Amino acid sequence: MTEQEVREAALGGPSFASLPETLGASVRWAAEALASAGIDCAGREARRLVAEVLGEPALLIVTEPARALSAGERGNLHAAVCRRRAGEPLSRILGRREFYGSEFTVTPATLDPRPDTECLVEAVLEVAAESGLAGRPIRFIDIGTGTGCIAISLLRALPAATALATDISADALAVARGNAERLGVADRFTTKLASVWQGVDGPFDFVVSNPPYIATGDIQTLDRAVRDFDPLAALDGGPDGLTVYREICAGLETAGPGAWVAFELGAASAAAFEAEAVRRLLQPWAAGPIRSWRDLSGHTRCVAVQTRLTSAQQNVLAKGEDDATFTSGKSPACADVVDVKNIRSVDARHNDLAVFT
Repeated sequence: MTEQEVREAALGGPSFASLPETLGASVRWAAEALASAGIDCAGREARRLVAEVLGEPALLIVTEPARALSAGERGNLHAAVCRRRAGEPLSRILGRREFYGSEFTVTPATLDPRPDTECLVEAVLEVAAESGLAGRPIRFIDIGTGTGCIAISLLRALPAATALATDISADALAVARGNAERLGVADRFTTKLASVWQGVDGPFDFVVSNPPYIATGDIQTLDRAVRDFDPLAALDGGPDGLTVYREICAGLETAGPGAWVAFELGAASAAAFEAEAVRRLLQPWAAGPIRSWRDLSGHTRCVAVQTRLTSAQQNVLAKGEDDATFTSGKSPACADVVDVKNIRSVDARHNDLAVFT
């Protein structure tokens, strides 16, 4: 059997022989092949696949529909269509995904960024703006960075910030560094091969994470685009989906007093949040209300809380010394960022948003 015949047999795709030799006809062929497999927006995906194979802008499909495809281009298009019909996400085939206005390289070593995670980026930026930190040289850690999409998006929005991005996968960290370099923030982006807090030195102004949150027993129920193509280590959150949340919360002393902690929640962890499981993890550290944000579907998607201040900081709050500002004394990146006046005003403005007090 030829390579194309093997592919057709394995993936159940259309025959290579049926693929037309001209650009316009090949787009129609690809669209029909994808639509027959139940893929939404088949025409748009077909155009993107053809443009990717050719290495040309999609406009070429309109301007040169009679352009002939080489045998190699036809073979690559056939392979891409068969992969998509077999359930592989388009972003995996293309090797990139748009997230928060930037394009990120994705590989088998990384989680495929989802639009829902943009809620976490927006929550952190909202808190930073309200707390008077947005223009300051803040430092944050992104635990389980994957492609680096969260940390890099924050760095692009916070030009004075620096980030430490950790992951248990060296391959994922290599992808994240490449994304940081391509998107112009490599000089403020540091990576570390680490499990949660292992070998990490604080303090930090923000701790952000989209941790694995799928309960082990639920992995097999996931859509195959997730189950079969995202790294298992980026999905499996242990028996109840909360294992990594516990590990992060258990080491929050590394972040230092006054740090904000922001988590993404998935379906299982959001349900657990309402059932107070995450409350019990965060409450011992909470200096104020635990805030929550909903995604565009109306689901609770992320939570954030500021950790307790030191006794000296709490005394100043009690005395009403509004102009006082504290420094950590540990890191230049975290110096001069805990503004008591902002802490009080932000807390007052958002008492109505409190999920737990």
